[in-house]
Amino acid sequence: MKIAILTPTFHYYSGIDRVAEKQAEDFTAKGSEVTVYCLEASIKPKGYKVVEIGMPKNGFLQRIYRLFFFMSRDKINKYGEQMKDYEIVISHLYPMNIIASQARKKYNFKYVYYNHGVGYPELFTNFLEKLYMAVFLRLTNWSIKNADSAISVSKFLKDELKRESGIDSEVAYNEIDSNKFRKGIDGSAVRKKLGISHDEKVILFVGRMSPHKNLTGLIKMFKILRKKFKNAKLVVVGKPTFRKYYKALRKAAKSGVLFREFVDDEELPHYYAACDVYATCSLWEGFDLPAAEAQACGKPVVAFGICSHPEIVKNGILVKKNDIKGFAKAIMKIFSEEDGKPKNQAKLQKKQA
Repeated sequence: MKIAILTPTFHYYSGIDRVAEKQAEDFTAKGSEVTVYCLEASIKPKGYKVVEIGMPKNGFLQRIYRLFFFMSRDKINKYGEQMKDYEIVISHLYPMNIIASQARKKYNFKYVYYNHGVGYPELFTNFLEKLYMAVFLRLTNWSIKNADSAISVSKFLKDELKRESGIDSEVAYNEIDSNKFRKGIDGSAVRKKLGISHDEKVILFVGRMSPHKNLTGLIKMFKILRKKFKNAKLVVVGKPTFRKYYKALRKAAKSGVLFREFVDDEELPHYYAACDVYATCSLWEGFDLPAAEAQACGKPVVAFGICSHPEIVKNGILVKKNDIKGFAKAIMKIFSEEDGKPKNQAKLQKKQA
């Protein structure tokens, strides 16, 4: 079987891209001929092909290019024509949906939309960002109208897709690579690299530095927590997709906050292993792959009880949305319990918000 997987970027730092990567590897392992089409890529393919369409290098221009990709008729036609050679075309996100949608009108392949969701526009920090996300959502819903089927990565997103577009979808939770993300990994090398001793408490966040991830809230929480755990460290791993937002975060962060813009994919499991708690104050999550990966590595998760988190967080504590003090207390509770007993005996009860 010939399968095309469409995703805007194909990088290790993106959770969606890592889902597409695993999808490509799984289909390839089952004997299918797989090609990943993307605007740019850095993931090294294993047994499948990667076709880069290209886009500007500047971050701001990239966002404009992606939003108005529907005007790139030459590329839509060029790569849409290539879709005729495939039996299944899976599209993970706008603007790649446009290629699949337009080609589906001409060719008899199965167009599958893989729904990772679009963050609520109101969660972004200024008018232009809010407008951008609102237009992005409208274009997404327009470009999936003729999909043969849709798959949502959580029940939350299934309901959101139905509400926003009227499209029904199946639920298929993202699978975690159990060979890569597992218990028993040694995190000591990462602690040494970051200058963190074995007896210091470490809170980890992994993800894009975007306003809806609410890293401002995470930093506020950390300042409260440091009043009791003075030697605690907050490690933030992720690409700064909004540079002004990132600069504001760096300015707000005081001692104890360590930023890492890039972590090699092979090293990422060791970051999970190095932490005591994985924490996210994100205000919107369609699935939250890092939270699932952290749990696979045996780490408790603290998060707001919003969106998909009640489905995903099985080991940890869910906190009422925007309750920063309650969030800090939840992590303090985990730290205190961990100090009172051997880690392999610690049991955390999930608390629904």
